[in-house]
Amino acid sequence: MKKKGLLATLLIALMIVLTACGEGETSNGTSNSNSNTGGNSGKEQTYKVAISQFVEHPSLNAVKDGIIAALADGGLVEGQNLVVDFQNAQADFNNLQPISQKIKEGKPDVAVGIATPSAAALVDEITDLPVVFAAVTDPLDAKLVPTLEAPGGNVTGASDSNPDAIHQLMDFIAAEFPEVKKVGIVINKGEPNAVVMADTAKARLAEHGIELVEAAIANSSDIPIAAQSLVGQVDALYVTLDNTVVEAIDILLDVAHQHDLPFFTSDRDTVEAGAFATVGFKYYDHGYEVGEMLLEILKDGKNPGDMDVRKPQNLDFILNLGTAEEMGITVTDEMKAYVKDQESNIIE
Repeated sequence: MKKKGLLATLLIALMIVLTACGEGETSNGTSNSNSNTGGNSGKEQTYKVAISQFVEHPSLNAVKDGIIAALADGGLVEGQNLVVDFQNAQADFNNLQPISQKIKEGKPDVAVGIATPSAAALVDEITDLPVVFAAVTDPLDAKLVPTLEAPGGNVTGASDSNPDAIHQLMDFIAAEFPEVKKVGIVINKGEPNAVVMADTAKARLAEHGIELVEAAIANSSDIPIAAQSLVGQVDALYVTLDNTVVEAIDILLDVAHQHDLPFFTSDRDTVEAGAFATVGFKYYDHGYEVGEMLLEILKDGKNPGDMDVRKPQNLDFILNLGTAEEMGITVTDEMKAYVKDQESNIIE
């Protein structure tokens, strides 16, 4: 009996030792202590990012891709320690509130709104979680933040518009296309971002004695009629960062090519798709910058309200020489001279 009692005592002692070792090490002998465990018994913290995007088109898709890439470069990889809840409103304003409500109920670590309508819906719905916006033309006009410097509250982000870009493009039209007296624009006035940019362009063109002629639409199905209505009335076409219009940009490009109308735009992706010129940047880079802001919130614990709203700084002219001839444009050396980085921003 004494031997049995001693054996039982030794077994209990051994179990205690093994248990203590197991709590301090994983199966490969590494320590489980981790500042990101959040009390999850040694498991690395998984972050959840919810993204509401107004519509899928090249520019906004590039923003999303840039965000995901920046997070991955910062150590947050989808399928490993990152869950991405992506919601697409399909350019339907009626979808925005339900999407925002769903995101709020999912309690992500941060919610991201890509494009003004999606960002505005998130800001209206969510007050107790970080909200970051991207591809927003005028955060102040959209009432997303009260100021661009340390806006306070739970919201910050990055604007994709700099009025200087519009001014430079309108000045370019006036200087290099003296025959242009009227510029046509197809616009959805339900998008505040489009209205702000159109007003900026209109004012700048007026300084050069050029008129901006508007063809208003309610949705993308109106674009063919609106585009055709401008034929014969205008000498060139221009589009803003109007999500409804950009979603169906091929229709406007066809009209421009068929009727030899120089086509100017506010985003690089539309130039790459067949427009002639813009002053802008790569939307992937814009998204990447937003992704870096997310990392500051998620990993560094920064308060969105303490983070300044960012806007594009490295603007450049972007010309598509390959489509110029189809629009009846003779590209001169003077036009090319506007482009700072000609290797990257002159598209053959």
